[in-house]
Amino acid sequence: MIFLTTGTQLSFDRLVRAVDEWADETKPSCGIFGQVLPATHDPYTPRNFETKARLSPADYAEVFSKASLIISHAGMGTILTALTQDKQICIMPRQIKYGEHRNNHQLATVERLKEHPRLFKARDEHDLPRCLDAAMQAVGTSQTAAIDPFAATDFTDKLRKFVLNTGK
Repeated sequence: MIFLTTGTQLSFDRLVRAVDEWADETKPSCGIFGQVLPATHDPYTPRNFETKARLSPADYAEVFSKASLIISHAGMGTILTALTQDKQICIMPRQIKYGEHRNNHQLATVERLKEHPRLFKARDEHDLPRCLDAAMQAVGTSQTAAIDPFAATDFTDKLRKFVLNTGK
């Protein structure tokens, strides 16, 4: 299964529409399910997969764990969850010029993570089909291990020391 998530704070119809068009073209046999927060004005309704606006944390975790590919905005929560679960993820950033976010930090996220082997990055909806095709071909072929869900001890020790010594 492919899991599309737009997050729980903002809608992202540009991503949903692009995934729906890709699904209409490619007809992926594994199916797609979306956790899609609808737009407040004239929301787009996909024709090629089912969606729910909200999932309970338990349902979200279950769907996420069953998915072979994650499609998402470039939000760090979803990216880190995918990488800790050893999932392929295709990300497309929200952009301020479309009123999708308050700034372009997601473009910076895509640029910063451009070399990560399990992250497939689409700059926009026109680049998304290429990204999805590449991600689908790579499902199950990852040569890298999942990342640790916890920060390295040497890092947290240095951070703790810095914080505790700041007031002195």
